[in-house]
Amino acid sequence: MDSELGNRLANVFAWYSEMQMFLLGFIVIEICEIFTVGGIPLDDNVRKGFSAVHIAAITATSWILLMNALVGFQLIDDGTPASIGLISASAVALFIGTGYIALDTAFSWTGHFDSSLTGSNNRNIGLYVLYQLFPLVCLVLFFLLETVLVLRVLGEFRPMLYLVGAGLLFAIGQIFQYVISTHLCQATSGKINGALFETLFTLLSVMGVWGFWSSITEDDWPLPVGGGYN
Repeated sequence: MDSELGNRLANVFAWYSEMQMFLLGFIVIEICEIFTVGGIPLDDNVRKGFSAVHIAAITATSWILLMNALVGFQLIDDGTPASIGLISASAVALFIGTGYIALDTAFSWTGHFDSSLTGSNNRNIGLYVLYQLFPLVCLVLFFLLETVLVLRVLGEFRPMLYLVGAGLLFAIGQIFQYVISTHLCQATSGKINGALFETLFTLLSVMGVWGFWSSITEDDWPLPVGGGYN
């Protein structure tokens, strides 16, 4: 019985890959965006809660993506309990830490971040680093590490088409968010902003990352056979 249970757990870990953890994090981000940038009428406190989860999910998901790049170098065997456990634990720690800072800022639980809400010092260094700088560093390192893996280790070129395409799509989304958004708001009297297009291009970018991952792993999804997994 113990041996059978161990085999089943091993098969579950093999199926629950690191890239699927990334996709799960992205799903959380997309759900939160419905309520944070979707223009749905909500109570202010509810929107603050969704915003905090949104920011925390971005931080944790960026970290998971970077860990996927490191796993590709086989520092730890991918799909193993050790790999899944380490990545999950570190991502959860980042999620909780970032979420707490965002919630404390929004609801003034301790008052530590109140100075970022009023006066000329309308900024929060902690959230800026965790929400803006940290994900950017993770994405750049992911791109660089995967480039080295594909070109130097695997000696392939075709997967780079997916990776470069994903990077360009993400960059276009950010341009809409931070550059074009203001002009869209002015032209449409605030009815449309860059968040709509940022969400679309980010989704396309994630699809590109998935295509890249599939092209370098050529993964065969395990199918249930006789009530278990192959």
